[in-house]
Amino acid sequence: MKTQQHRASRARRALASAAVISTILGLVTVGSGVAAAAKIGPKQPGKTPAGTTVKAGKPRVTDIQWGTVGGQPVDLYTLTGASGMKVKISQFGADIQSIDVPNKAGKLVDVVLGFPTLADYVADFEQGADQTTWPVASGSGDVYFGGTIGRYANRIASGTFPLNGTTYKLDTNNGPNTLHGGYLGWNTHVWTATPATTKTAASVTMSASFPAGEGCDVTLTPGCTGFPSPVNASVKFTVTKDNQLTLAYSAINESSTLATVINLTNHSYFNLGGQASGNVYDQDLAINGNEYQPTNSTQIPEAPYFVKVKGTPFNFLKGHAIGKYLYSTNLPDGTSGPIRQLQYAHGYDFNWVLNDQGKYRLDAVAQDNDTGITLWEYTDQPGVQLYTSNYLDGDLTGTTGTTYRQGQAFTLESQHYPDSPNHIGQASWPSVVLNAGQTFTSKTAYKFGVKPSGYATSVHFK
Repeated sequence: MKTQQHRASRARRALASAAVISTILGLVTVGSGVAAAAKIGPKQPGKTPAGTTVKAGKPRVTDIQWGTVGGQPVDLYTLTGASGMKVKISQFGADIQSIDVPNKAGKLVDVVLGFPTLADYVADFEQGADQTTWPVASGSGDVYFGGTIGRYANRIASGTFPLNGTTYKLDTNNGPNTLHGGYLGWNTHVWTATPATTKTAASVTMSASFPAGEGCDVTLTPGCTGFPSPVNASVKFTVTKDNQLTLAYSAINESSTLATVINLTNHSYFNLGGQASGNVYDQDLAINGNEYQPTNSTQIPEAPYFVKVKGTPFNFLKGHAIGKYLYSTNLPDGTSGPIRQLQYAHGYDFNWVLNDQGKYRLDAVAQDNDTGITLWEYTDQPGVQLYTSNYLDGDLTGTTGTTYRQGQAFTLESQHYPDSPNHIGQASWPSVVLNAGQTFTSKTAYKFGVKPSGYATSVHFK
């Protein structure tokens, strides 16, 4: 039987498409009669004009009604820090829609890719569940812009994993594998928002409950079971006075008997030159990881599983341009097949094994030399997935009306390793098991500032 949420998603998807058409025609709302499942709200988010000068002030949280999804109202929250940084968070998907930070001239620049309307997010995130394509066939697909990803971020091989004597079967929504929680992952839910301010920070906590069996649509994946155990989750987004956005995750296994697996991340796409500034290949990046994980053709880690980055195109221990080795299939990558790792992924889309396991530490530094905008990412997670937006093909329109193309941005998804549920108990694979009654917590932060040109190339991790 199709889940109630999936039935609702089909209605949302159809009406979201209508929302896009209505927006093009200059209309305000979507549909009547059949239930306005995806409705454009009475207000659209006020995009910070490019070049706005930063103004210091008290931290504050504001929100606007952005529309509805499946009959549930969705607000868009703006967190404004004491130093002028602005971050917009949507209740749909606990999603980061924009991050505005000052450049070297003191002007605000939006440094993440995003969509202008709620209908765009619904249409993009739910196209797999609805078995439709948006906005065009053979386009970019579900891009997960800014979404909170769960219950399991990244891929699980063949959509199955064993746990305590039981084999669980999930949606196979990415070729033969499960990706980012299945067809209706956490980025497709409407979360409950709780805003707050202090003298130094502005925050909003997004909370949601997820049932046992999520990650399974039996119509699309016959015989699937979904993930075991209900989970109560929250993500607290906080903007601090030093232009830092922190994400504090919590997930509680509500079962009294069954364990589950958990792996959470945020899927923001960064472009430190500005979200509409073109590709990021000349932006500099350093990653605090001595090893990366090679994959097979479906991007599941394969033996030897952990490869030293030195001497390979994956060596970011010393900062350099993202595109420096992007075409270097002549360099060794730790594998012996005729197809090189950069060919499989069409660029970078790999997990780096971070140094200083088990600690909250600096895991990456990135910089755009023209704007001076610099990003420091901190996390307590064991890995980070660098993805260079290899599958953006120009069919998506961003927040300022420009199209997004291959290489337009990079992600730094702090997380556990791909396919870890199939390596439970194995050496060098940190556990992703969340036992009955236990709570998973983690923290990742994106700190922004301005540094002189070439700063990121001076960063040298050991």
